Amino acid sequence: MGDTEATVKSKKTVFVTVGTTSFDALIRAVDTHEVKAELLRRGYTQLLIQMGRGSYIPTKSEGGDETLAVDYFTFSSSIADHLRAASLVISHAGSGSIFETLRLGKPLIVVVNEDLMDNHQSELAEELADRKHLYYARPLTLHRVIADMNLDSLIPYHPGDATPVAKLINQFLGFADD
Repeated sequence: MGDTEATVKSKKTVFVTVGTTSFDALIRAVDTHEVKAELLRRGYTQLLIQMGRGSYIPTKSEGGDETLAVDYFTFSSSIADHLRAASLVISHAGSGSIFETLRLGKPLIVVVNEDLMDNHQSELAEELADRKHLYYARPLTLHRVIADMNLDSLIPYHPGDATPVAKLINQFLGFADD
């Protein structure tokens, strides 16, 4: 009496994190029918949202054949276990969240908070996207990025040589390049 393919479905979790910030636009974006339907179409089964200090409360769902299981929490002493368990991470553009996810070798979509002034985080996300380490989105483009992404095209990030990042920071700050 073995399990049939219909009764055993592999769990593929999307973990969303905003860190310690408030980023309701990202939480609203992942809570849309369009984003959830696209994630489901791509084989994801669960959506776990770390919503930080935001005020928008996403819709919980138990999941099923035609819907994602959705759960959320505000903060955790460590998100490392959630990152390790994720099949895909959708994150704010904080450098700590970006590099922790990349070091774990997880596919990553970085969503930039357009409400922040002088958003240096967007330059980091754009540079890493240009280098094919992650995907880059805005809240309004997240659905399209998920629909178009090819995770096999991402290039693993190998920490160690900080020269390219240092050059980028120096360029941003207006320092001369050596």
